[in-house]
Amino acid sequence: MDSDKHPRYQTAMVSTYYPDTSFLDYIVMPDGTEQSYGSDILTKLLSGKVFIVNSRRRNGLILFKRYHAEFAGPGAAVGGEYDRDCQGALPIGNLSLLTPETNEERQKAFLIRRQWIRLIKQITENPVPGQRVQKILDQFEQYFPLEMVNKLPNEAFALLVGVLPQTVSIVRRLGGDVDSGFNY
Repeated sequence: MDSDKHPRYQTAMVSTYYPDTSFLDYIVMPDGTEQSYGSDILTKLLSGKVFIVNSRRRNGLILFKRYHAEFAGPGAAVGGEYDRDCQGALPIGNLSLLTPETNEERQKAFLIRRQWIRLIKQITENPVPGQRVQKILDQFEQYFPLEMVNKLPNEAFALLVGVLPQTVSIVRRLGGDVDSGFNY
């Protein structure tokens, strides 16, 4: 195929850049209150030390990165070099961070962190935004009480599965009645 005879089609990505703001400034809880995003926890995460989310409790952390969020559930490693780019942290449940005592504990915790990342990745592979939101909500409701999940901000779920916060709001309003053909 001669490239001179067949023009290449290129797509351009359009984005808006807000250099002096942080998405964390705009996250508001569903009840309208502003949430402090764990400055003490963030200080720990950025210290360079590795911690493990206590696997004996229903707890976890939503870690806010620049353009996305990650969930570190029970047993997962947090901190160290892995989370140097963390801009905020939202604890879920009665958060308990432990210090690994051996290299084996540390390795196991990193493997568990990868499993949590894979779970979220599987959810984000669904091309329908509303279905991604419903799946992440369902997953969180399996691990945490419904009233706790309902208190988490739309922005947190949006950043976890790559949708707009408005999409999370719509799915929550519909109460699980997500039409598979509707892209919101």
